[in-house]
Amino acid sequence: MAKKKTKFVCQECGYESAKWMGRCPGCGTWNAMVEEMDSKAAIIPGTGLKIRDKHEKATPITQVEKLDQPRSDTGIKELNRVLGGGLVPGSFILVGGDPGIGKSTLLLQASHELAKRGLPILYVSGEESTEQIRIRADRLGALSENLLVASETNLTAIESLMDENNPKLMVVDSIQTVFHPEVMSAPGSVAQVRECTGTLMRWAKDRGMAIIIVGHVTKAGAIAGPRMLEHMVDCVLYFEGERHHTYRVLRAVKNRFGSTNEIGVFEMKESGLAEVDNPSEMFLSGRPVGAPGTAVAASIEGTRPVLIELQALVAPTSFATPKRMATGVDHNRVTMIMAVLEKRLGFFLQNQDAYINVVGGVRLDEPAVDLAMAISLASSFRDVSTSAHDLFIGEVGLTGEVRGVSRIEQRVAEAANMGFRRVVIPEKNRRGWTPPEGVELIGVHTLEEALRVALGG
Repeated sequence: MAKKKTKFVCQECGYESAKWMGRCPGCGTWNAMVEEMDSKAAIIPGTGLKIRDKHEKATPITQVEKLDQPRSDTGIKELNRVLGGGLVPGSFILVGGDPGIGKSTLLLQASHELAKRGLPILYVSGEESTEQIRIRADRLGALSENLLVASETNLTAIESLMDENNPKLMVVDSIQTVFHPEVMSAPGSVAQVRECTGTLMRWAKDRGMAIIIVGHVTKAGAIAGPRMLEHMVDCVLYFEGERHHTYRVLRAVKNRFGSTNEIGVFEMKESGLAEVDNPSEMFLSGRPVGAPGTAVAASIEGTRPVLIELQALVAPTSFATPKRMATGVDHNRVTMIMAVLEKRLGFFLQNQDAYINVVGGVRLDEPAVDLAMAISLASSFRDVSTSAHDLFIGEVGLTGEVRGVSRIEQRVAEAANMGFRRVVIPEKNRRGWTPPEGVELIGVHTLEEALRVALGG
Protein backbone atom coordinates (compact mmCIF):
# COMPACT_ATOMS: atom_id res chain seq x y z
CA MET A 1 0.00 0.00 0.00
CA ALA A 2 1.49 3.30 -1.08
CA LYS A 3 2.20 5.78 1.64
CA LYS A 4 -0.03 8.82 1.64
CA LYS A 5 1.68 12.08 0.82
CA THR A 6 1.36 15.33 2.65
CA LYS A 7 1.18 18.88 1.44
CA PHE A 8 1.35 22.30 3.01
CA VAL A 9 -1.68 24.56 2.62
CA CYS A 10 -1.92 28.24 3.47
CA GLN A 11 -4.69 28.80 6.01
CA GLU A 12 -5.35 32.29 4.66
CA CYS A 13 -5.60 31.89 0.88
CA GLY A 14 -5.43 28.11 0.25
CA TYR A 15 -2.10 28.10 -1.62
CA GLU A 16 -0.62 24.58 -1.77
CA SER A 17 3.05 23.60 -1.70
CA ALA A 18 5.00 20.35 -1.45
CA LYS A 19 7.37 21.92 1.09
CA TRP A 20 6.90 24.15 4.08
CA MET A 21 7.61 27.83 3.54
CA GLY A 22 7.74 30.55 6.14
CA ARG A 23 5.93 33.01 3.92
CA CYS A 24 3.05 32.10 1.60
CA PRO A 25 3.81 33.03 -2.04
CA GLY A 26 0.12 33.52 -2.69
CA CYS A 27 -0.88 36.08 -0.09
CA GLY A 28 2.39 36.89 1.65
CA THR A 29 1.22 35.80 5.12
CA TRP A 30 3.91 34.55 7.47
CA ASN A 31 3.65 31.15 9.25
CA ALA A 32 0.33 30.27 7.61
CA MET A 33 1.48 27.05 5.88
CA VAL A 34 0.06 24.00 7.70
CA GLU A 35 0.67 20.36 6.82
CA GLU A 36 -2.33 18.35 5.58
CA MET A 37 -2.92 14.89 4.12
CA ASP A 38 -2.76 14.69 0.33
CA SER A 39 -4.61 11.65 -0.99
CA LYS A 40 -5.81 10.70 -4.45
CA ALA A 41 -9.17 9.78 -3.01
CA ALA A 42 -11.66 12.52 -2.36
CA ILE A 43 -11.32 13.14 1.38
CA ILE A 44 -12.74 15.85 3.54
CA PRO A 45 -9.66 17.82 4.68
CA GLY A 46 -8.73 17.39 8.32
CA THR A 47 -11.17 14.54 9.04
CA GLY A 48 -10.00 11.53 7.02
CA LEU A 49 -13.60 10.98 5.88
CA LYS A 50 -14.20 10.00 2.27
CA ILE A 51 -16.69 12.00 0.29
CA ARG A 52 -19.67 9.82 -0.55
CA ASP A 53 -20.75 9.37 -4.14
CA LYS A 54 -24.40 9.36 -3.21
CA HIS A 55 -25.92 12.53 -1.85
CA GLU A 56 -28.78 12.58 0.62
CA LYS A 57 -32.12 14.04 -0.31
CA ALA A 58 -33.81 16.69 1.74
CA THR A 59 -36.42 15.25 4.12
CA PRO A 60 -39.20 17.06 6.01
CA ILE A 61 -38.14 17.33 9.62
CA THR A 62 -41.44 15.80 10.75
CA GLN A 63 -40.51 12.57 8.90
CA VAL A 64 -37.02 12.23 10.38
CA GLU A 65 -36.85 9.36 12.85
CA LYS A 66 -35.93 10.28 16.39
CA LEU A 67 -32.87 8.57 17.84
CA ASP A 68 -33.36 7.11 21.31
CA GLN A 69 -29.83 7.00 22.66
CA PRO A 70 -29.61 5.38 26.10
CA ARG A 71 -27.07 7.05 28.35
CA SER A 72 -24.54 5.11 30.40
CA ASP A 73 -24.32 6.00 34.08
CA THR A 74 -20.72 6.95 34.84
CA GLY A 75 -21.20 6.25 38.53
CA ILE A 76 -20.27 9.87 39.34
CA LYS A 77 -23.38 12.01 39.81
CA GLU A 78 -21.59 15.31 39.31
CA LEU A 79 -20.11 14.11 36.03
CA ASN A 80 -23.51 12.82 34.89
CA ARG A 81 -25.01 16.22 35.67
CA VAL A 82 -22.48 18.07 33.52
CA LEU A 83 -22.79 15.57 30.64
CA GLY A 84 -26.57 15.96 30.64
CA GLY A 85 -27.53 12.71 32.35
CA GLY A 86 -24.77 10.29 31.44
CA LEU A 87 -22.46 9.14 28.67
CA VAL A 88 -24.04 8.94 25.20
CA PRO A 89 -22.81 6.10 22.93
CA GLY A 90 -20.87 7.47 19.98
CA SER A 91 -20.17 10.78 21.70
CA PHE A 92 -16.81 12.52 21.35
CA ILE A 93 -15.80 14.48 24.45
CA LEU A 94 -12.88 16.84 25.08
CA VAL A 95 -11.69 17.51 28.64
CA GLY A 96 -9.30 20.40 29.31
CA GLY A 97 -7.71 21.89 32.40
CA ASP A 98 -4.49 23.07 34.00
CA PRO A 99 -1.70 20.56 34.66
CA GLY A 100 -2.19 18.67 37.93
CA ILE A 101 -5.81 19.79 38.32
CA GLY A 102 -7.12 16.19 38.32
CA LYS A 103 -8.22 15.39 34.76
CA SER A 104 -6.59 11.95 34.65
CA THR A 105 -7.85 11.17 38.15
CA LEU A 106 -11.44 11.99 37.21
CA LEU A 107 -11.35 9.97 34.00
CA LEU A 108 -9.73 6.97 35.67
CA GLN A 109 -12.40 7.01 38.38
CA ALA A 110 -15.17 7.25 35.77
CA SER A 111 -13.59 4.45 33.73
CA HIS A 112 -13.48 2.24 36.81
CA GLU A 113 -17.15 2.90 37.64
CA LEU A 114 -18.19 1.93 34.10
CA ALA A 115 -15.92 -1.12 34.15
CA LYS A 116 -17.58 -2.31 37.37
CA ARG A 117 -20.86 -2.46 35.43
CA GLY A 118 -19.34 -4.95 33.00
CA LEU A 119 -18.50 -2.55 30.18
CA PRO A 120 -15.09 -3.00 28.48
CA ILE A 121 -13.09 0.22 28.90
CA LEU A 122 -9.81 1.09 27.16
CA TYR A 123 -7.61 3.73 28.82
CA VAL A 124 -4.78 4.85 26.54
CA SER A 125 -2.13 7.15 28.00
CA GLY A 126 0.59 8.81 25.99
CA GLU A 127 2.08 10.58 28.99
CA GLU A 128 2.33 7.79 31.57
CA SER A 129 3.45 4.19 31.58
CA THR A 130 1.09 1.40 32.57
CA GLU A 131 3.01 1.06 35.85
CA GLN A 132 2.30 4.71 36.67
CA ILE A 133 -1.38 4.24 35.86
CA ARG A 134 -1.44 1.21 38.18
CA ILE A 135 0.03 3.28 41.03
CA ARG A 136 -2.75 5.84 40.62
CA ALA A 137 -5.37 3.11 40.33
CA ASP A 138 -4.17 1.55 43.60
CA ARG A 139 -4.51 4.90 45.34
CA LEU A 140 -7.99 5.45 43.91
CA GLY A 141 -9.15 1.86 44.37
CA ALA A 142 -9.88 1.74 40.62
CA LEU A 143 -8.99 -1.90 39.89
CA SER A 144 -11.20 -3.91 37.56
CA GLU A 145 -10.65 -6.70 35.03
CA ASN A 146 -12.74 -4.81 32.47
CA LEU A 147 -10.51 -1.72 32.68
CA LEU A 148 -7.76 -2.17 30.10
CA VAL A 149 -4.78 0.21 30.10
CA ALA A 150 -2.10 0.84 27.50
CA SER A 151 0.71 3.31 27.01
CA GLU A 152 0.67 4.19 23.32
CA THR A 153 0.97 7.27 21.12
CA ASN A 154 0.82 5.78 17.61
CA LEU A 155 -2.69 6.18 16.21
CA THR A 156 -2.37 3.01 14.12
CA ALA A 157 -1.41 1.00 17.21
CA ILE A 158 -4.34 2.52 19.11
CA GLU A 159 -6.66 1.37 16.32
CA SER A 160 -5.30 -2.18 16.67
CA LEU A 161 -5.95 -2.08 20.42
CA MET A 162 -9.46 -0.89 19.76
CA ASP A 163 -10.12 -3.66 17.22
CA GLU A 164 -8.81 -6.35 19.59
CA ASN A 165 -10.80 -5.27 22.66
CA ASN A 166 -13.92 -3.58 21.20
CA PRO A 167 -14.41 -1.15 24.14
CA LYS A 168 -17.55 0.81 24.88
CA LEU A 169 -15.48 3.76 26.07
CA MET A 170 -11.95 4.78 25.12
CA VAL A 171 -9.99 7.47 26.96
CA VAL A 172 -7.02 9.10 25.19
CA ASP A 173 -4.73 11.05 27.51
CA SER A 174 -3.75 13.31 25.84
CA ILE A 175 -4.48 14.26 22.22
CA GLN A 176 -1.28 16.35 22.05
CA THR A 177 0.87 13.22 22.53
CA VAL A 178 -0.80 11.11 19.82
CA PHE A 179 0.62 11.15 16.31
CA HIS A 180 -0.53 9.91 12.90
CA PRO A 181 2.36 7.99 11.24
CA GLU A 182 1.52 9.42 7.81
CA VAL A 183 1.83 13.03 8.97
CA MET A 184 5.43 14.18 9.22
CA SER A 185 4.84 16.94 11.78
CA ALA A 186 5.76 16.48 15.43
CA PRO A 187 3.10 15.33 17.91
CA GLY A 188 1.10 18.28 19.20
CA SER A 189 1.38 20.29 15.98
CA VAL A 190 -1.70 21.71 14.28
CA ALA A 191 -1.61 19.08 11.52
CA GLN A 192 -1.20 16.17 13.96
CA VAL A 193 -3.91 17.32 16.36
CA ARG A 194 -6.36 17.96 13.54
CA GLU A 195 -5.71 14.66 11.76
CA CYS A 196 -5.79 12.56 14.94
CA THR A 197 -8.95 14.25 16.18
CA GLY A 198 -10.67 13.70 12.82
CA THR A 199 -9.74 10.02 12.85
CA LEU A 200 -10.93 9.52 16.42
CA MET A 201 -14.19 11.28 15.62
CA ARG A 202 -14.78 8.91 12.70
CA TRP A 203 -14.15 5.89 14.94
CA ALA A 204 -16.62 7.16 17.55
CA LYS A 205 -19.41 7.73 15.03
CA ASP A 206 -18.84 4.57 12.97
CA ARG A 207 -18.57 2.19 15.94
CA GLY A 208 -21.02 3.83 18.34
CA MET A 209 -18.25 4.01 20.93
CA ALA A 210 -17.80 6.96 23.29
CA ILE A 211 -14.34 8.52 23.18
CA ILE A 212 -12.95 11.00 25.71
CA ILE A 213 -9.78 12.90 24.87
CA VAL A 214 -7.74 15.10 27.19
CA GLY A 215 -6.42 18.39 25.85
CA HIS A 216 -3.58 20.53 27.15
CA VAL A 217 -4.27 24.18 27.88
CA THR A 218 -2.26 27.30 27.13
CA LYS A 219 -1.12 29.93 29.64
CA ALA A 220 -4.30 31.85 28.88
CA GLY A 221 -6.39 28.84 29.94
CA ALA A 222 -7.69 27.91 26.46
CA ILE A 223 -7.24 24.43 25.02
CA ALA A 224 -4.03 24.24 22.99
CA GLY A 225 -4.14 23.52 19.28
CA PRO A 226 -6.48 24.71 16.53
CA ARG A 227 -9.82 26.19 17.57
CA MET A 228 -11.41 23.68 15.22
CA LEU A 229 -10.64 21.02 17.83
CA GLU A 230 -13.48 22.32 20.00
CA HIS A 231 -15.82 22.57 17.02
CA MET A 232 -15.30 18.93 16.02
CA VAL A 233 -16.17 17.34 19.36
CA ASP A 234 -19.65 16.89 20.81
CA CYS A 235 -18.83 18.11 24.29
CA VAL A 236 -16.13 20.37 25.77
CA LEU A 237 -15.53 20.17 29.51
CA TYR A 238 -13.21 22.41 31.50
CA PHE A 239 -11.83 21.27 34.85
CA GLU A 240 -11.25 24.43 36.89
CA GLY A 241 -9.88 25.31 40.30
CA GLU A 242 -6.75 26.41 42.06
CA ARG A 243 -4.11 23.72 42.04
CA HIS A 244 -3.23 24.36 45.70
CA HIS A 245 -6.88 24.28 46.83
CA THR A 246 -8.90 21.12 47.33
CA TYR A 247 -12.04 22.09 45.43
CA ARG A 248 -12.51 21.56 41.71
CA VAL A 249 -15.30 22.65 39.35
CA LEU A 250 -16.19 20.75 36.16
CA ARG A 251 -17.94 23.03 33.67
CA ALA A 252 -19.40 22.32 30.22
CA VAL A 253 -18.79 25.06 27.66
CA LYS A 254 -20.22 23.02 24.80
CA ASN A 255 -22.63 20.08 24.95
CA ARG A 256 -24.69 18.70 22.10
CA PHE A 257 -26.49 16.31 24.46
CA GLY A 258 -27.33 18.60 27.37
CA SER A 259 -27.10 22.02 28.97
CA THR A 260 -23.94 24.10 28.99
CA ASN A 261 -24.88 25.81 32.26
CA GLU A 262 -24.35 22.85 34.60
CA ILE A 263 -21.35 22.52 36.89
CA GLY A 264 -20.02 19.61 38.91
CA VAL A 265 -18.18 20.27 42.16
CA PHE A 266 -15.50 17.92 43.52
CA GLU A 267 -13.09 17.87 46.42
CA MET A 268 -9.61 16.47 45.91
CA LYS A 269 -8.76 13.99 48.66
CA GLU A 270 -6.04 11.40 49.23
CA SER A 271 -8.27 8.69 47.76
CA GLY A 272 -9.21 10.75 44.68
CA LEU A 273 -11.98 13.16 43.75
CA ALA A 274 -15.02 13.14 46.04
CA GLU A 275 -18.36 14.59 44.95
CA VAL A 276 -19.71 17.64 46.77
CA ASP A 277 -23.47 17.22 47.14
CA ASN A 278 -24.07 20.65 48.69
CA PRO A 279 -21.82 23.24 47.01
CA SER A 280 -23.35 26.11 48.99
CA GLU A 281 -22.25 24.61 52.28
CA MET A 282 -18.78 24.02 50.87
CA PHE A 283 -18.37 27.57 49.51
CA LEU A 284 -19.60 29.16 52.76
CA SER A 285 -17.50 27.03 55.10
CA GLY A 286 -14.97 29.08 57.04
CA ARG A 287 -16.80 32.33 56.33
CA PRO A 288 -15.65 35.08 58.73
CA VAL A 289 -18.35 36.58 60.96
CA GLY A 290 -18.31 40.29 61.69
CA ALA A 291 -15.57 41.10 59.19
CA PRO A 292 -16.13 44.11 56.90
CA GLY A 293 -16.03 43.51 53.16
CA THR A 294 -17.98 40.25 52.87
CA ALA A 295 -21.37 39.55 51.31
CA VAL A 296 -23.18 36.40 50.16
CA ALA A 297 -24.84 36.09 46.77
CA ALA A 298 -27.07 33.42 45.22
CA SER A 299 -25.97 32.36 41.75
CA ILE A 300 -27.75 29.91 39.46
CA GLU A 301 -25.40 27.31 38.00
CA GLY A 302 -27.35 25.18 35.55
CA THR A 303 -30.40 23.83 37.34
CA ARG A 304 -29.35 24.48 40.93
CA PRO A 305 -28.73 27.61 43.02
CA VAL A 306 -25.36 28.02 44.71
CA LEU A 307 -24.62 30.44 47.55
CA ILE A 308 -21.19 32.01 47.22
CA GLU A 309 -19.29 34.50 49.36
CA LEU A 310 -17.77 37.61 47.78
CA GLN A 311 -14.98 39.40 49.57
CA ALA A 312 -13.79 42.94 48.89
CA LEU A 313 -10.87 44.95 50.19
CA VAL A 314 -10.78 48.71 49.62
CA ALA A 315 -7.61 50.42 50.87
CA PRO A 316 -5.89 53.77 50.21
CA THR A 317 -3.45 53.65 47.32
CA SER A 318 0.10 54.93 47.26
CA PHE A 319 0.17 55.33 43.47
CA ALA A 320 -1.24 57.91 41.11
CA THR A 321 -3.51 55.33 39.49
CA PRO A 322 -5.45 53.08 41.89
CA LYS A 323 -5.32 49.33 41.34
CA ARG A 324 -8.41 47.28 40.49
CA MET A 325 -8.11 43.50 40.76
CA ALA A 326 -10.89 40.91 40.38
CA THR A 327 -10.76 37.14 40.83
CA GLY A 328 -13.82 35.11 39.85
CA VAL A 329 -15.81 38.03 38.40
CA ASP A 330 -15.45 40.23 35.34
CA HIS A 331 -12.97 43.05 35.93
CA ASN A 332 -15.05 45.43 33.80
CA ARG A 333 -18.11 44.67 35.92
CA VAL A 334 -16.22 45.60 39.09
CA THR A 335 -15.13 48.89 37.52
CA MET A 336 -18.72 49.67 36.54
CA ILE A 337 -20.06 48.95 40.06
CA MET A 338 -17.40 51.23 41.57
CA ALA A 339 -18.34 53.98 39.12
CA VAL A 340 -21.99 53.67 40.22
CA LEU A 341 -20.96 53.90 43.88
CA GLU A 342 -18.98 57.08 43.13
CA LYS A 343 -21.51 58.83 40.91
CA ARG A 344 -24.82 57.84 42.52
CA LEU A 345 -23.90 57.45 46.18
CA GLY A 346 -20.99 59.86 46.59
CA PHE A 347 -18.28 57.32 47.50
CA PHE A 348 -14.84 58.79 46.89
CA LEU A 349 -12.94 55.80 45.49
CA GLN A 350 -10.50 57.55 43.15
CA ASN A 351 -7.67 57.22 45.66
CA GLN A 352 -8.53 53.68 46.78
CA ASP A 353 -7.20 50.31 45.63
CA ALA A 354 -9.96 47.72 45.26
CA TYR A 355 -9.71 43.93 45.30
CA ILE A 356 -12.64 41.54 44.72
CA ASN A 357 -12.44 37.79 45.26
CA VAL A 358 -15.00 34.99 44.87
CA VAL A 359 -14.27 32.43 47.59
CA GLY A 360 -13.79 28.86 46.39
CA GLY A 361 -12.32 29.52 42.97
CA VAL A 362 -15.69 29.73 41.17
CA ARG A 363 -16.25 32.15 38.30
CA LEU A 364 -19.51 34.14 38.36
CA ASP A 365 -20.78 35.53 35.07
CA GLU A 366 -24.40 36.43 35.77
CA PRO A 367 -25.42 39.98 36.76
CA ALA A 368 -27.48 38.77 39.76
CA VAL A 369 -24.34 39.03 41.92
CA ASP A 370 -23.97 42.78 41.27
CA LEU A 371 -25.75 43.77 44.48
CA ALA A 372 -23.58 41.54 46.69
CA MET A 373 -20.49 42.91 44.94
CA ALA A 374 -21.55 46.50 45.61
CA ILE A 375 -22.42 45.73 49.24
CA SER A 376 -19.02 44.10 49.87
CA LEU A 377 -17.17 47.08 48.35
CA ALA A 378 -19.18 49.58 50.40
CA SER A 379 -18.75 47.48 53.54
CA SER A 380 -14.98 47.45 53.17
CA PHE A 381 -14.81 51.15 52.31
CA ARG A 382 -16.88 52.19 55.35
CA ASP A 383 -15.30 49.46 57.52
CA VAL A 384 -18.78 48.32 58.59
CA SER A 385 -19.63 44.60 58.56
CA THR A 386 -22.82 43.09 57.17
CA SER A 387 -25.00 40.67 59.11
CA ALA A 388 -24.01 37.00 58.87
CA HIS A 389 -27.67 36.14 58.17
CA ASP A 390 -28.16 38.53 55.21
CA LEU A 391 -28.07 37.53 51.53
CA PHE A 392 -28.16 39.87 48.54
CA ILE A 393 -29.63 39.24 45.08
CA GLY A 394 -30.00 41.73 42.25
CA GLU A 395 -28.55 43.41 39.18
CA VAL A 396 -27.29 46.96 39.52
CA GLY A 397 -27.92 49.41 36.69
CA LEU A 398 -25.90 52.46 35.74
CA THR A 399 -28.46 54.81 37.29
CA GLY A 400 -28.15 53.01 40.63
CA GLU A 401 -31.40 51.04 40.32
CA VAL A 402 -31.64 47.39 41.41
CA ARG A 403 -33.18 45.34 38.61
CA GLY A 404 -35.02 42.04 38.82
CA VAL A 405 -33.42 38.64 38.21
CA SER A 406 -34.74 35.24 37.12
CA ARG A 407 -35.56 32.18 39.25
CA ILE A 408 -35.80 34.13 42.48
CA GLU A 409 -37.83 31.39 44.21
CA GLN A 410 -35.02 28.85 43.89
CA ARG A 411 -32.41 31.31 45.12
CA VAL A 412 -34.43 32.25 48.22
CA ALA A 413 -35.28 28.60 48.95
CA GLU A 414 -31.56 27.74 48.96
CA ALA A 415 -30.91 30.69 51.28
CA ALA A 416 -33.58 29.37 53.67
CA ASN A 417 -32.01 25.90 53.62
CA MET A 418 -28.63 27.40 54.56
CA GLY A 419 -30.10 29.33 57.50
CA PHE A 420 -30.25 32.89 56.12
CA ARG A 421 -32.99 34.95 57.77
CA ARG A 422 -33.03 38.08 55.62
CA VAL A 423 -32.78 38.32 51.83
CA VAL A 424 -32.46 41.64 50.04
CA ILE A 425 -33.95 41.37 46.55
CA PRO A 426 -35.26 43.74 43.85
CA GLU A 427 -38.75 45.04 44.61
CA LYS A 428 -39.92 43.68 41.27
CA ASN A 429 -39.18 40.11 42.36
CA ARG A 430 -41.35 40.28 45.51
CA ARG A 431 -44.64 39.96 43.65
CA GLY A 432 -46.48 36.75 42.76
CA TRP A 433 -45.05 34.17 45.16
CA THR A 434 -44.76 33.24 48.82
CA PRO A 435 -41.32 33.07 50.47
CA PRO A 436 -40.34 30.17 52.77
CA GLU A 437 -41.05 30.42 56.47
CA GLY A 438 -38.41 32.06 58.60
CA VAL A 439 -37.08 34.25 55.77
CA GLU A 440 -37.73 37.99 55.65
CA LEU A 441 -37.78 39.44 52.15
CA ILE A 442 -36.72 43.07 51.80
CA GLY A 443 -37.45 44.63 48.44
CA VAL A 444 -35.34 47.57 47.28
CA HIS A 445 -35.58 49.87 44.29
CA THR A 446 -32.12 51.43 44.40
CA LEU A 447 -28.62 50.58 45.55
CA GLU A 448 -28.90 53.35 48.15
CA GLU A 449 -31.83 51.57 49.79
CA ALA A 450 -29.92 48.30 49.81
CA LEU A 451 -26.94 49.94 51.53
CA ARG A 452 -29.20 51.39 54.24
CA VAL A 453 -30.58 47.91 54.90
CA ALA A 454 -27.23 46.14 54.81
CA LEU A 455 -24.98 48.67 56.56
CA GLY A 456 -27.48 50.71 58.55
CA GLY A 457 -27.07 54.01 56.75
